[in-house]
Amino acid sequence: MEQVKKEKNEVWEWAKALLIAFIAAWLIRYFLFTPIVVDGESMMPTLENGERMIVNKIGYEVEGPNRYDIVVFHATEKQDYIKRVIGLPGDHVAYKNDQLFINGEPQEEPYLESNKNEVSSGTLTEDFTLEELTGEKVIPDGYLFVMGDNRSNSTDSRIIGLVPMEEVIGSTSVAFWPLNEIGRVQ
Repeated sequence: MEQVKKEKNEVWEWAKALLIAFIAAWLIRYFLFTPIVVDGESMMPTLENGERMIVNKIGYEVEGPNRYDIVVFHATEKQDYIKRVIGLPGDHVAYKNDQLFINGEPQEEPYLESNKNEVSSGTLTEDFTLEELTGEKVIPDGYLFVMGDNRSNSTDSRIIGLVPMEEVIGSTSVAFWPLNEIGRVQ
């Protein structure tokens, strides 16, 4: 009788431990971090198709996005996009002669160097102004202007418009698959 009680108590303890572990894993995944698979070539060469990343969901709850962060957002009800933040609320964004201008100041984009070196003729990024694309002089509060690093093959704010911050899931800067790509992404 004593042995049966001890076995039931041990089973109950294991069940509680597993339940707590599952709840903790769910909470971490739902509120803190979640995996994402890069789908497509819009962020090449920074991110490759099929690469797996960890999305930090709490970063934007604590502090807002920073320019050049790589973010994941709900583009449609069924699809999430991964792009780079180019413009923040209050910014004016323009491209002229393959040069990014934020509020009239030229900006360095070192993550585009290998793409620019591969362009044999013409420009990597076509000229545009924020007004031409959105009708706005500056990015309104609560919105971001995002672009893919593969500028000639990216569905980004030039096509879909400004991204509402409430659609941003989080930022990503850590790749975990494939194994030879493990590490921080800039």
